[in-house]
Amino acid sequence: MSTSTDISYDVFVADPLQLTGLDPLPNGESRVYQPIAVTLVHGRQDAVLVDPPLTREQAEKVGNWVEASGKRLTHIVVTHGHGDHWFTAGMLAERFGAQVVTSAGAIAQMHNNVYAREVLWDVMWPGQIPPSPVTAVTVPGNRLTLEGHDLNLVDVGHADSDDCAVLHVPDLGLVVAGDVIYNGVHIYLAESADGDFGPWRQAVDTVAALGPRQIVASHQNKNLDDDAERLIAQTRRYLDVAETALAAHETPAEFFNSMLKHYPEHLGTTVLWVSSRALYLAREGGDPVQNLVAAWL
Repeated sequence: MSTSTDISYDVFVADPLQLTGLDPLPNGESRVYQPIAVTLVHGRQDAVLVDPPLTREQAEKVGNWVEASGKRLTHIVVTHGHGDHWFTAGMLAERFGAQVVTSAGAIAQMHNNVYAREVLWDVMWPGQIPPSPVTAVTVPGNRLTLEGHDLNLVDVGHADSDDCAVLHVPDLGLVVAGDVIYNGVHIYLAESADGDFGPWRQAVDTVAALGPRQIVASHQNKNLDDDAERLIAQTRRYLDVAETALAAHETPAEFFNSMLKHYPEHLGTTVLWVSSRALYLAREGGDPVQNLVAAWL
């Protein structure tokens, strides 16, 4: 947590969810999703929630956490379209009377994730995700104010999905980075299926140019700090290691094992295997969406 005289932030990390009905990973582990971090930026009276979680149960816990803060929730900010960072936005918006906002690009990606619920999200977590209509709107200049402090949605392009943004809070030296930056968790590479991480590197450069002192990664090991310099360097390094491993190995299992050796302490092994499968399925051609679903299931 970082504090100023009248603005601060706190982070709630939802524990990893079990994926139901799927075979174990190649190393024998059961399939478990990544931890999901939700950020509350708050002033003396009001607050903004960034990237609400995936399931109804997670959202109830986040809602209780927000309520316990004693702050009035005015907005819910979504950084990108992946459902694990917004499917419960409507549920929380209704509870607190808040408005859901995001970038223009993210809205299209949110619709894509709604379409994918039946074949992907609801298969992995049946009955656990609430209704998720896309109610998000844009805000003028991609800017909110919280008790006089600017909160800026900054478009960064492709990271772990298309049309990503981050939330920059200059007065805190803070970037809430969504899935652009990771923290002690395997990076979801499956939507960079051509193996070109150049756009993601550019997104990281955009974050670095904001000069943050602290970064909240939406997938993180909660035992690690938010030091921006470390997170930026480690995300860049992970992309470099993955690129080298892709060039060196011919099968997803070989790539998976190589990355495990490089990052034995990282969380999110399931996502590493999904990334491995998607990257190598892409080499065989076929429909990218079908490949992505096959990589997960």
